[in-house]
Amino acid sequence: MDKNVSDAFTAILKEELIPAMGCTEPISLAYAAAAARRALGALPESAEITVSGNIIKNVKSVIVPHTGGLRGIEAAAAAGFVAGDETRQLEVLASVTEDEVRAITEYLASHAITVTKSESGRLFEIIVLVRTGEHTSKVTLADSHTNIVSVERDGQTLYLGDCGGEAHGAADRSLLSIERIVDYAEHVRLDEVRDVIARQIEYNTAIAKAGLTGDYGAGIGRILMMTNGNSVSNRAKAWAAAGSDARMNGCELPVVINSGSGNQGMTASLPVIVYANELGVSEDELYRALIVSNLVTVRLKTGIGCLSAYCGAISAGCGAGAGVTYLYGGRYNEIAHTIVNAVAINSGVVCDGAKASCAAKIASAVDAGLLGMYMYMHGSQFTGGDGIVTKGIENTIENVSRLARDGMRETDREILNIMMGC
Repeated sequence: MDKNVSDAFTAILKEELIPAMGCTEPISLAYAAAAARRALGALPESAEITVSGNIIKNVKSVIVPHTGGLRGIEAAAAAGFVAGDETRQLEVLASVTEDEVRAITEYLASHAITVTKSESGRLFEIIVLVRTGEHTSKVTLADSHTNIVSVERDGQTLYLGDCGGEAHGAADRSLLSIERIVDYAEHVRLDEVRDVIARQIEYNTAIAKAGLTGDYGAGIGRILMMTNGNSVSNRAKAWAAAGSDARMNGCELPVVINSGSGNQGMTASLPVIVYANELGVSEDELYRALIVSNLVTVRLKTGIGCLSAYCGAISAGCGAGAGVTYLYGGRYNEIAHTIVNAVAINSGVVCDGAKASCAAKIASAVDAGLLGMYMYMHGSQFTGGDGIVTKGIENTIENVSRLARDGMRETDREILNIMMGC
C-alpha cells in the first residue's frame, strides 16, 4: 500500500477514535462554555447562547453527565461555566465533584441564560457570549465538536482559528475507499494504532455492560436480551443498543467516538467485539476487523457531514457489518457487497435528535449490517438499479451521501420545526 495513503488512514483513526463523556453535542456546548468562562476570567453573571438547529435537536432530550440528571442547552452551558475543564475537550465534565453538581443547579436557578437559534446557515455552530460586570467574552465553535474558531474578550480577538467546512482533522479523508480500507486493515502494523483500538474496546465494552445491568432510558439492550435470546446476532445488537441506553441517559462512563458521535463509535465497535468473542479469533484479527468497521463508517459519513437528518447509526451499522464480514474471512468483494446490501435495507432512517430511542435505531442499524452480510453469504444480493443502489460500491456510497446531505435538508428543517412546536 502507498505509504502516504497508509499514513493518512492511521491519522484518520487517531483523529476519529477519541474519548468523550456524554452525548457529544451537549458536551461540545459545555466545552465552548468552559472556554468562554476562562476567557472572561470569572463566573458569568449572564449568558447568551446561539446555536444551529442541529445542536438544538441533539441537546434537547439527553441527560448531561455530572449534572444530577439535568437536560438541555441551559444545563450543558451551566455545567461548562461552573465546573468545566476546557483543556479536556470532549471530557470537559469528567472531573465534576458532588459540590459542583449542586452548584450547577444553583447557578441555573439564579442566572439568566438565553438561547437563540442561529440563522447563519451552518449545520454546526455554537456561540457563547458571557458577561460579568463591564467585561464580556465570546467563543465561537463551528463545523466540528472541538473546533473553536474564535475567542474574544471585551471585543478584542484572543484567538482566531479555521472555519472552513465540516470535515475535521488534518488527514485527507478523500483517500478513503472500501478497497483501500481493506488493504490497509490487512497490512498496517498494528502497533501504529493498537492504543486507540484498545481504548475503544475497553471504554465501549464497559459502557455496554453498564447499559445491560443498569436502569437507563428505554432499556433497549436489556429488552433485546430478555426477548430475543442469546444468539450472537442478538447479542451484537443488544450490546450496541445498551451502550446507547446508558450514554443517552446519564451514565458517567466515557466512550470512544467515531465521526464525532459516541453512538456511532459504539455501533461500529461493539458488534464486532461480540462476534470476535463468539468466533474465538485472535486479538490481532479483532483489531484488523475494527479498523475495517471504523474506517468504513468514516467513509460513509464523510460525504454526509457531521450532522444531518440522516441517522448516523445507519452508516456505523454498515461499518459493523463490514467488520464482522472480515472476521468471517471476507475481504474486499464480500465487504463491498455487505455494505451495498445494508444501505439498500436501511438508508433513510431519520435523525430526530439524540435521545433514548437512538438505542433502538442502533439495533436496527446493526441488524441491517448483519443481514447484508448473511445475504451475501447465502448467495443473495441487491444489484444496480434497485432504488439508490447502482453499479460500484463507491458510486452507491455517493448516492447515499447525496440522499442524506442534499435530499434530506428540507426533512431536517421540518424535523426541527416539529421538535420546537412550530
